[in-house]
Amino acid sequence: MLNTEHIQKMKLLTKDITKKATKQYSQGTDLEQNVVAKFFNPCGDWTWYLMNIDPNDPDYAWGIVDGFAVEMGSFSISELESVTLPFGLGIERDIHFEPKPAKEVWETLT
Repeated sequence: MLNTEHIQKMKLLTKDITKKATKQYSQGTDLEQNVVAKFFNPCGDWTWYLMNIDPNDPDYAWGIVDGFAVEMGSFSISELESVTLPFGLGIERDIHFEPKPAKEVWETLT
């Protein structure tokens, strides 16, 4: 049996990501802002592209979600952080992702 007690889930938000995403909150659903972080399921097909976070509710995130379909919408940071996958894995942040225009991400996925 595999012991997964020592596996720690990745921290999805850094101070820098939070600062960038909060700063863009006033832009709402506008594709003229940047995607500032990419989160993904390492055991599946879902990916979340973070555009902004509500400064009054840092759990409320907005972005592009590539799941059953590609769509824009809100998602919960705490919900992503609470996911437990096989072998103790969780949703991960692409540490090599560089911010890019949301419109570019949207057009690539659709």
